[in-house]
Amino acid sequence: MELVAALQDSGFGAWARGSAYAYPLANLLHLAGLVLLVGAIGLLDLRLAGAFRALPVVALSRVLTPLAVVGLVLMAPSGLTLFAADAEALARSTVFRWKLALIAAALVNAVAFRLLWGRRLSSWDGAAPPVARIMALASLLSWIAVGALGRLIAYA
Repeated sequence: MELVAALQDSGFGAWARGSAYAYPLANLLHLAGLVLLVGAIGLLDLRLAGAFRALPVVALSRVLTPLAVVGLVLMAPSGLTLFAADAEALARSTVFRWKLALIAAALVNAVAFRLLWGRRLSSWDGAAPPVARIMALASLLSWIAVGALGRLIAYA
């Protein structure tokens, strides 16, 4: 908790809290990152789960995965900025902790998916194997839940 307090009390935390532009801009970037991440990976996850079978998996993955990564890259520093502004209260928030746990689980799922199935995508012009479909649905639901929990932090 000392590190959390130090972050909140740092010049960065004070800037995130006190600037007329820092917090709103971080909030907008965080939202833009979420839209990119969930929009891109969500479409790919839906395809892997069995929707849009006329669309080639490899082409979708090649186009959508980099967009999802850009979304994640936008969310990391903007999330840190939002956290720094009120770190102590957020660190105590059960909703925030659930959000972080789901982010970790979703990232582990994404890495596991790429390691297990990444080289086999080209053979899935029809249906993905059942385990891959389950992982894709878990990804989609996890990222949607992360976004929902992020929004619910304000009400917890």
